[in-house]
Amino acid sequence: MDKRTVLVTGAGIGIGRAAALAFGANGDHVVVTDVLEAEGRAVAEAIRAAGGSAEFQPLNVRSTEDADALVADLNARFGSIDVIVANAGIALRVPMSEMTDEKWHETLDVDLYGMMRVIRPALPAMKAGASIICLSSIMGTAYGWDEHVHYSTAKSGVIGMIRGLAVEYAGRGIRVNGVAPGYIRTAQLLNPGHSLGPDAADIASPYIPMGRLGDPEEIASVIRFLASSDASYLTGQVVTVDGGLTPGRY
Repeated sequence: MDKRTVLVTGAGIGIGRAAALAFGANGDHVVVTDVLEAEGRAVAEAIRAAGGSAEFQPLNVRSTEDADALVADLNARFGSIDVIVANAGIALRVPMSEMTDEKWHETLDVDLYGMMRVIRPALPAMKAGASIICLSSIMGTAYGWDEHVHYSTAKSGVIGMIRGLAVEYAGRGIRVNGVAPGYIRTAQLLNPGHSLGPDAADIASPYIPMGRLGDPEEIASVIRFLASSDASYLTGQVVTVDGGLTPGRY
């Protein structure tokens, strides 16, 4: 396989980091992006230290100007982007009675519009065989999440974007799919201010048929599959990766 150019947003930690490392191990050139510069640079360095090809580019997906400039630079240097992993996201605990317009817009601006800002400028140059993978969540496919209504709303919107883009660009040979993770062992999940906190495994595992939290690498493996030729006839789909949680509860 020729070396592909793979852009991963929110690649400094968690699922984004695991995805970047997976594509690096696959022999692709990985463009690691994040607002967390130290963490993002460390991921790019880890890929290079393992013999792979990577660069770090700072990116705040809330900035249309910055996203347009980054994509233009990558297109100028590489011709086009072959794979986009739209992963950057936030989840802030805010009861609806305390919700402000600013907090609502911040979450949708990062988790939904942030994906559009990176994908939109890349599409004109993308070639047949290119792939886009967007990160949704079981909180956007099957669950309501109290005190995270804005997050569930954004992640549900991601699914609509996946389906619409998949249909619009299928004729050009560009595939668009998504992943809806369940409870994954990330800094976000273990943050008591925003999610389940350090006792997440004890809280969630009894409800998960596989009896444990998922690891970021297990989501990265699915992302890598969706971007591969093994998924050549798969588009417009959202793969739920949750240890059996949703079929076990419904």
